[in-house]
This record gives sequence, structure tokens and C-alpha cells, in this order.
Amino acid sequence: MKKKYDVFGIGNALVDIVTEVDEDFLKKFEVEKGLMTLVDEERQQQLMSGIHLPGSIMKCGGSAANTIISVSQFGGKSFYSCKVAKDELGAFYLKDLGENMVDTNLTFDKAKEGITGRCLVMTTPDAERTMNTFLGITADFSVDEIDVEALKASTWLYIEGYLVTSEQGREAMKTAKKIAEANGVKTALTFSDPSMVKYFRKEMVEVIDGSIDFIFCNESEAMLYTETNDLAGAFAGLKNTAAEFVITRSAKGAMVYDGHSTIEIAPFPVNAIDANGAGDLFAGAFLYGITNGLSYADAGRLASRASSKVVAQFGPRLTEEEAKAVYRELF
Repeated sequence: MKKKYDVFGIGNALVDIVTEVDEDFLKKFEVEKGLMTLVDEERQQQLMSGIHLPGSIMKCGGSAANTIISVSQFGGKSFYSCKVAKDELGAFYLKDLGENMVDTNLTFDKAKEGITGRCLVMTTPDAERTMNTFLGITADFSVDEIDVEALKASTWLYIEGYLVTSEQGREAMKTAKKIAEANGVKTALTFSDPSMVKYFRKEMVEVIDGSIDFIFCNESEAMLYTETNDLAGAFAGLKNTAAEFVITRSAKGAMVYDGHSTIEIAPFPVNAIDANGAGDLFAGAFLYGITNGLSYADAGRLASRASSKVVAQFGPRLTEEEAKAVYRELF
């Protein structure tokens, strides 16, 4: 019997401000390219003073939020547990989640005073994305935000790796995983960003605690976590960590391990404009696929095609119409 939710996600609630910058901007403001960097509010305001806000795109986001929204856009049912403040951006976040048909633990009247988190996503002409994030109230994400009944009613739990940076976040990751395991809910974890594995590898190992059903990662994250120097070594190392996993390889496609064999996922050639959101969308499309009748190979094809679409445009995700068009194109 199919459960109420295909995917239940936990992660940061951030209003994504997606903008285009050049290399000189990154040098001027001494921004480390290609990584997600946590900053305080003053630093983020400094960066925002140098961008063209009217030409930027604003969406409710955070890595896991983009994944959970994409599950819904393909036609699945999803739930997102997160935390926003009782402010203008918090109201915007809730409205955007609702418009994307995602259920949530959030209600604006119960939100606490504070500042809703923001992520400044800076895309350079080479399509690489660099993120500077002010977490705001989502820095206090804890077990209190986990809707236990919704989690129990889900097929998959999806955990955002960015939560590993705080003690409260790690405790929420571990608690959600334990609840899932006790109730027959499979657990998927995304490493989220190379910096999370580079600087919080020990904490990530503690969260995984010897076993996990699925890991989403890219080549760099896979090698950092397994402490290897090549893809083959990383692949072998992940087999000892997760029952199943996928390693995305940008223009080279992806490799899926289904617990028994390796499935090569071919790339879809594309003129990349903005890589922001590609990994998040890959995970969302893949999870939608395997919870709605697709084989791992077909789910990988769907994820690869969807990712190729999102990198060919500006912004972190597709529209519902675009997502459904991708599915119809393939199936």
C-alpha cells in the first residue's frame, strides 16, 4: 500500500537570491569560488550591496527544499520540515512552498521572531555557482521541527547534509534517521557540498552511523568522504558506507549503484548557463522515479534529463510544467 508521502525532507529553509556576477566581483569581495560559505548578516548585506537585486530571482529554497519541491512538481507527494521566522521573507517562503504543493510543519502564526535565512547564489559566466549563506533562524533547526507522524507516513526520508554544521542540526539528522529506521522508512542523505565533507567529515560519519540506505553525492564529495584520490576508489569506499548511492559527474552523467550492480547514466548534452540546483533536482527526480514505478536506470535517466534542463537556464529549479514535460519526453 502506497504511503501518504513519497519523500519527507529535513533541511534549511532559505530564501534563495539567485544572481549573476563576474570573476571581478568575486575577487573584489574576496569570495571563495565554487563553495557554500556560511556568513553573518553584515557580510551578506555587504555582498548584496554589490549585486543587481532587480535582476535577481528569489525563490524559497535551501538544498533539500529544491529537491522536495521537484518531487512535487513531477507529480509526487512530499513534506518538508524546516524553520522560518515571523517576518516578510518567512511569509514569502511559506507561500512559495504552498504554491508548489508541498506540505510542511510550518504555520506563520506559530513562527518565532527572528530573521528568515537567506542564500545569495552567485553564478559566474562559466556556469559555476558560489553560495554565501546567512542561516538566520534556520541555524536553530532542531528535533522540534520534525513532524514525526508525517515522517512515519513517508516512503523515504531525505536529509540535507548542510544540517551537519550545528550540534542541533546533527541531532535532528540522527533522530530523524532513527525514527525512519524504526518505522520502515528508507533514509537518503545528500552530502550537499564538498565543504560539508571537507570540514565536517567526522560529524557526517557519526550521522551515517555505519549504515544508510542511499547517498547522493558528486565526484568531489565522494572522494573527500572516502578519503580516496580517484573515482574507482570512491565508488568502492561508498559500497562500504551505503546500501545504494549515486555519484553525479556533471557533463559526464552519473553512476548509480543499486546494491547489486553499477548503472551508467548517460548525460544529455547541453549549453550550461547556471549549475545552481542541478544536484538538488537530480535527487528529486530520482526519488520521484523510484517511488512511482520507475527502475533505477529509468529514474537516473529522468534525473539526468531534468538536470540538463535546469543548467540550461537561470535559476535553481524547473516549473511544474517543465518537469512534467521532461517526464513525457522520456516516457
